[in-house]
Amino acid sequence: MSSKLQNFLTSNTRTQKLVRAGEIAQLHNHIQALLDSPRHADERRLLKSGYRVYSQADEDGILHEVFKRIGEGNRTFVELGVGNGLENNTLFLLVQGWSGIWIEGSDRKAAAARKNLAAIISEKRLRIEHHFITAPTIDKKIAGLAGEREVDLLSIDLDGNDYYILDAIRSISPRVIVAEYNSKFPPDVPWIIEYNEDHRWDSTDYFGASLKSIEALLSARGYSLVGCNILGTNAFFVRTDLVSDSKFCAPFVSENHYEPSRYFLLPAFHSGYPVNFGPFRTK
Repeated sequence: MSSKLQNFLTSNTRTQKLVRAGEIAQLHNHIQALLDSPRHADERRLLKSGYRVYSQADEDGILHEVFKRIGEGNRTFVELGVGNGLENNTLFLLVQGWSGIWIEGSDRKAAAARKNLAAIISEKRLRIEHHFITAPTIDKKIAGLAGEREVDLLSIDLDGNDYYILDAIRSISPRVIVAEYNSKFPPDVPWIIEYNEDHRWDSTDYFGASLKSIEALLSARGYSLVGCNILGTNAFFVRTDLVSDSKFCAPFVSENHYEPSRYFLLPAFHSGYPVNFGPFRTK
């Protein structure tokens, strides 16, 4: 949900420079109260594992916990819609030694990502492709890049036709899928934006698909919904052959795992400093 959440921050707070420390503290208190609720006493739920390193909110921590439970596999990913590369769901995985493919529809953003991640690209752990993502073309594009059918993570954040793109991707079998959902719609209501190849997000709540619709699509493909993030923006699906009631909280349906829109919590996940992916060591 990169564009929408960035606009939310910019229009409402000019990041944390305009948010008083007391207001941030209130947001942290609100988050803690949510996590302390009886619903999240079940350790199989994922929300308590959430934290931010390079994701927009708590996705980094949730993904870290998911892969602790199912194993990391070959540590490969494909992410669609990565912006300038400094804030997405797989940058933290690159820090941990993963490798993968980024596909970005904006030529300007793809160029910025190549500049920002030049060191990782030189290590041949990351390939960045500029490709305007459409349902008829995306699967062929991924098939030509991925090389292997099984990847460990597919993350998709396109602010529009996400449902149709997910439906079109058949050449890979991700172990985990992160998909944006439109949390305006309650957990039992199917709703999908009409497919429009030229769709651009217009700063309204007309985007994507409800959680129920994405659940139905991926359930038919052999995936189980295991949780959503605290902002109500991203849903996490694990391939059903890797899921058990002891690892994740059943039933694996929207009615159990839906989180409502809480965009107002976003400033609580930002440190106040601009992101700089500079040279680093892990030892």
